[in-house]
Amino acid sequence: MKTVPAFSAGAGAGARRRHWTAVDIDDQRGRTAVVTGANSGLGLATARLLAGCGATVVLACRDTGRALAAAGWIRAEHPGADVRVERLDLASLASVRAAASRITAAHPRLDLLINNAGVMNPPGGLTEDGVEATFAANHLGHFALTGLLLPRLVATPGSRIVSVASLAHLCARSALGTGRLPYPRSKLANLTFAYELDRRLGAAGARTVSLAAHPGIARTALPRNLNPAIAMFLSPRMAPVMSWLIQGADVSALAVARAALDPAARGGQYYGPSGAFGATGHPGLARSTARARDPERGRALWAASERLTGVTYAFTPPVAAPLPVAVSL
Repeated sequence: MKTVPAFSAGAGAGARRRHWTAVDIDDQRGRTAVVTGANSGLGLATARLLAGCGATVVLACRDTGRALAAAGWIRAEHPGADVRVERLDLASLASVRAAASRITAAHPRLDLLINNAGVMNPPGGLTEDGVEATFAANHLGHFALTGLLLPRLVATPGSRIVSVASLAHLCARSALGTGRLPYPRSKLANLTFAYELDRRLGAAGARTVSLAAHPGIARTALPRNLNPAIAMFLSPRMAPVMSWLIQGADVSALAVARAALDPAARGGQYYGPSGAFGATGHPGLARSTARARDPERGRALWAASERLTGVTYAFTPPVAAPLPVAVSL
C-alpha cells in the first residue's frame, strides 16, 4: 500500500525535501507489531500499512467479529499477509492481562506496540474495575498492556512503543482527577505516559524507545457519541467541503507509521500532521504542552497508574537460567 510522494527532489527542488509517505517505509518482514483498536479507523489504516510492508500484525480489539472482518480486508488487499486477531477490552484489566498473556505466549519477539485504541464520551460511568471509563480505556488499559508486554519488547532490539495522543490534549490542564473534559485529560495522559516511559527506558539503558503521535483531525468513527451537529462535520459526506480541516484515516495513519518506522525517529519524539493547526498534512514533529513534558507530572501519573492497575514495569529483559553442566565423577 504505497502512496506517491507529494513531490520529489528533482530539478529546482533544491534543499526542499519531499514529504514523508508510505514509500519511505522499509521492508518489515520478520517483525511483529501489535495494534490496539485495529478493526476500524486509524488503527485499521495503520495495520494495513504495516501488513503491506510484510510485518506480522496482531489486531488487538474488543470486538473480535469486527477484527476478523478487518483481518480479511487486509489479507484481500495484501495476499499472504500475516494478520492475527486477539480479543482485548482495554476497559477491563482482567481482559488486558489475559490478552497480554496470549500475545506473549504466541510471539517470541515483539518489535512494535501501537497503543492506538480510544473512546470518546462512552456510555456509562465506571468500568468493572471502578474507574472512569474514558481514562480507563484510553490510558490505564494501555499502561497495563505496555507493562505486561514490556519483557518481550525490551528483549527485542530496536523495538518501539507508540502512544496515540490527540490535539485535544492541548485543552487539558491535568491528566488526573475527574470532572469535565475526560477525553482531553485521557489524551494528555497518553502523551505524558509516552514521555515518562521514554525517560525510564533511557535511564535503564533499554534498547526499546517510546514515542507518540497524533492523527490531526481524522475522519473516523471515534466521535460517534458526540453531539450530532459536531459529528456531522466529521462524516464522509462532508469531506468535499471540510478537506482543509479534516483528512482521511489513511493519511492520518502516516504520523503513527512515521513514529513507529522512520529510522531517523528518536525516543521521546511526537509526530503529527504538519499542516495548518496540526489538523491535516503529511507527518512531521508536533507540538505538545509543557504539562505533557513535565517530569514531575509524569512521575505522578506513573504512580497513580501503577496503583490503579497493579502493574509494575521490568525495564530489563529476563535473564535465562544457565543450562545445567554435566559433571563426570
